[in-house]
Amino acid sequence: MVAATEYQVSPTPTESASRNRLWVRVWLYFVLVVLFALVLVGGATRLTDSGLSITEWKPIHGVIPPLNDAEWAEEFAKYQQIPQYQHINEGMSLEEFKYIFWWEWAHRILARGVGFVFALPLLFFWVTGRLERQLKPKLLGILALGGLQGAVGWWMVASGLSERVDVSQYRLATHLTIACLIFAATTAVARGLAPHTGGPALDSTRRFAGWLVVAVLVQIYLGGLVAGLNAGMAYNTWPLMDGALVPSGLFTHAPAWINLFENPKTVQFAHRLGAYIVLLLTLWHAIATLRAEPATTHARRAIFLFLLVAMQAVVGIATLLMVVPLDMALFHQGVALVVLGFATAHWRAARGPYPVESV
Repeated sequence: MVAATEYQVSPTPTESASRNRLWVRVWLYFVLVVLFALVLVGGATRLTDSGLSITEWKPIHGVIPPLNDAEWAEEFAKYQQIPQYQHINEGMSLEEFKYIFWWEWAHRILARGVGFVFALPLLFFWVTGRLERQLKPKLLGILALGGLQGAVGWWMVASGLSERVDVSQYRLATHLTIACLIFAATTAVARGLAPHTGGPALDSTRRFAGWLVVAVLVQIYLGGLVAGLNAGMAYNTWPLMDGALVPSGLFTHAPAWINLFENPKTVQFAHRLGAYIVLLLTLWHAIATLRAEPATTHARRAIFLFLLVAMQAVVGIATLLMVVPLDMALFHQGVALVVLGFATAHWRAARGPYPVESV
């Protein structure tokens, strides 16, 4: 069985090229670790309702937290002016405010940090001639997505500062999805630079693996809507939801499509359906790859991907039944990132490594 010619394995890289690829790959793996931490802290920020505790966007000065009682009182006074405090948290103590402040501050400092962790080594590798030409637009695209993500983050926070008591679920889901796009893109570049033990997969395997990445991203977007609407706090039974496999009241809002974004029951139901679909798709992919390419690394990865998705389904059900405790919710989010990363690496490996070129 032969894969499409454009995905044939390239000649072996020279020792110098292999060394450059190794260092670039190590750097990108470190970026992935920081991104993973950033997304989890972002999830904790949402789950603890901490995202509106810092009411201003100060890219430079905001790195320094309050250092004395007067500065803490100033920050607290700003928070007391927004609807979330006035309608939800009125009467909270300064110590309670500090708890939510530190979550949001940690999220912002990690976001700034990952920008430096990405941009400075990128500049070093570029100016020292260690980057292959084909990598440059890919890495610049990831850097641009990071800049966009910063703007989207503030756009999200701004939605909760004047009329709402929390951020828009549309903007929250967008913010989460862009973060996951950055994570997936970084994973793809790193995997493309890694040595491949086998040849490229069949075109059918490669295409299906690509669609699985898309399916996981869509499911993560739906999870963002669930988080934005606190939809996981209700209907905490499984497999039934509100006493039925298909509950009533899914399309009570008009127009009907808006229920998919603004009706908590419909949003949770859509997320459940998405989980079933992703599980079935990965099962189908594992069986199809085993039949078409038995005893290959592609088949083994397809099986492992299915097992990861099955584990994520179990974690999701447990999180729902336990009414979304912080630790389980973060575990669920973390496994989602692992699934996305592995699905992306599986797709990239199915294409074969990047062709060898001089720098």
